[in-house]
Amino acid sequence: MAAEISYVTTEEELKQALGIRRQVFVMEQQVPEELEIDQYDVISPDVHHVLLHTDGQAVATGRLIYYSKDTAKMQRIAVLKSYRSFGYGRVLLLAMEELARELGLTYSLLDAQCQAQKFYDKLGYEVISEEPFYDADILHVRMRKSL
Repeated sequence: MAAEISYVTTEEELKQALGIRRQVFVMEQQVPEELEIDQYDVISPDVHHVLLHTDGQAVATGRLIYYSKDTAKMQRIAVLKSYRSFGYGRVLLLAMEELARELGLTYSLLDAQCQAQKFYDKLGYEVISEEPFYDADILHVRMRKSL
């Protein structure tokens, strides 16, 4: 199935992204919605939401914020359950990294759920946190990659 990347520019597209995140994080992983949805869930020059579509349906999303002057923080990367294992997460993250490069950033940082660490390892990310930490009651590690 072919994947198409788009950048969120309308409230309707933002609703699609938030819907995917609610399904994955709130419903599947039991993250409280008040922790999942935050001040970056707006259309703004300071945040970039990305959608991945296949067959006209939005099936994956992620967002990029500015962590520092040279570093993007990749966040809220989610793929609907029935679309996992098709490589869409990889395609989405690579598109987000390309966007970060286009924005003039040289590093990508993310807080990976420990169960997803191997996925990020394969894409060139390295653990930089001293030890795992909890975010929304889920163990994470901080990872970084040069772009």
